[in-house]
Amino acid sequence: MLAAFNSRIEDALGQLSVTNPFERSALETISEEEPARRALASACSGAPDEIRERLQREYFDAGPLVPLLSDSDVTEIIVNGPDSIWVERRGSLSMIEDRFLTALTYRNFVARLCREAQIIASLDCPFADGVWRGCRVHLIIPPASGEHAVVTLRRHPENPWTLDRLKEREWASASAIDALKALIRDHRNFLVIGGTGSGKTSVLNACLGEIESSARVVTIEDTSELKLPNRASTKLLTRRDPQGHLREIDQSELLKQALRMRPDRIVLGEIRGGEAKDLLMAFATGHKGCMGTMHADSARQALIRLEMLVQLGAPQWNLHAVRSLIWLSLNAVVVVGRTESGERKLDGIYRIASLEEIGFLIEKMA
Repeated sequence: MLAAFNSRIEDALGQLSVTNPFERSALETISEEEPARRALASACSGAPDEIRERLQREYFDAGPLVPLLSDSDVTEIIVNGPDSIWVERRGSLSMIEDRFLTALTYRNFVARLCREAQIIASLDCPFADGVWRGCRVHLIIPPASGEHAVVTLRRHPENPWTLDRLKEREWASASAIDALKALIRDHRNFLVIGGTGSGKTSVLNACLGEIESSARVVTIEDTSELKLPNRASTKLLTRRDPQGHLREIDQSELLKQALRMRPDRIVLGEIRGGEAKDLLMAFATGHKGCMGTMHADSARQALIRLEMLVQLGAPQWNLHAVRSLIWLSLNAVVVVGRTESGERKLDGIYRIASLEEIGFLIEKMA
């Protein structure tokens, strides 16, 4: 029945004088959707309420994604095309039965998403990142993505984790939670590391919740995911303009600005490039209690990767200088991961015990 009414709508739309009205509506004002809305209402005359509502969502909202966006168990939505929609629940990925009805309505959804998220993907730069309806969004369009645009949505948790809540959910033992709280209380500099989807940002948000109310925290991110701990704090966001109209602002530049903003603590959403050198320099020159996240599978791998990232920012430094900077500035590494069932867990908290000629010696604290 849904397909039959959709066919009627497509026939009605084909008689309109405008070309691709929905692609236009995603880029122009809502009032210009009215001819298409009237055509849909006429074609749906006599349709059951659930069919009419579904088609309204298809043509003027997010179609089959609407119920997924309101499902708190869904942590990630991956759309590979109009008929390939996948969701992650409790760490497990599965394909849903629903789909976008046509390639046109899927293209219209992608265009509407771009308008609402204020992002642009083009032939010159076919990918974009942003925030949309409480989710972090990544978009890549053809021809870089093949036949269809690919949309990846990661939900920002509405109720961020706290360390006490993590303990209740047995994410870590009581002694490990106490050790993590001690790192924050004693103003130690540490990194939260783990693989994709291991919960690094959620854990960092939980740590931010433990910071004293009088501390001024400056967070630095590509997309806004961290929750500020108090009103004295502020966040800085990078700027990337694939179209070349505006000067790009990277994390290294924001770190330099943050140092002039009287921060008690600096928090970097994710270390992924030469800004590692600037961050560790800030750590080593008196800024305590700072945090950040980084992709790595173990504490030892994290330190090796950190060496490489510092050398990107300071290629003239030798390895001993890089390791000395890490030793002077970083106190601990918090490793998070996922079990085979997809459940997030703390793998361990490691202290950098010493720097030897062969490299770092690390010691498990919890």
